[in-house]
Amino acid sequence: MLMRTDPFREFDRIARELAGPGTWSRPSAMPMDAYREGDTYVVSFDLPGVDPEVIEVDIERNMLTVKAERRPSAKAEDVQMELSERPLGVFSRQLVLADTLDTEHLRADYDTGVLTLRIPIAERAKRRRIKIGHGESRKEITG
Repeated sequence: MLMRTDPFREFDRIARELAGPGTWSRPSAMPMDAYREGDTYVVSFDLPGVDPEVIEVDIERNMLTVKAERRPSAKAEDVQMELSERPLGVFSRQLVLADTLDTEHLRADYDTGVLTLRIPIAERAKRRRIKIGHGESRKEITG
């Protein structure tokens, strides 16, 4: 059997254990991707094992805040945990959104552990062609 080792992975695990689970006053970060897809800005957050009922998405002015909590699953009394690597606690991420995004029409979907936010680009920010008029004939003002 071939085993691949990563010494830094073990350091990351130890650091997470020492820091403890995220709390509402000190949440852990959640991984995300952000990209533009046509006229929509898309932000995806990895939240596997999180109940969609405990996910909060708030916008105040141009600050987007996403908070979620992963709680431990119920276990029988005679269960002895051998290994626990899945982080529990509170996760949060804040993003400053550009004024060119239409946050009034933000759409949020949660599927297979991924929260995806789709924010349309505002009409005023979309590329448009400016029509150039022909110069009017010159008028001379005499006095």
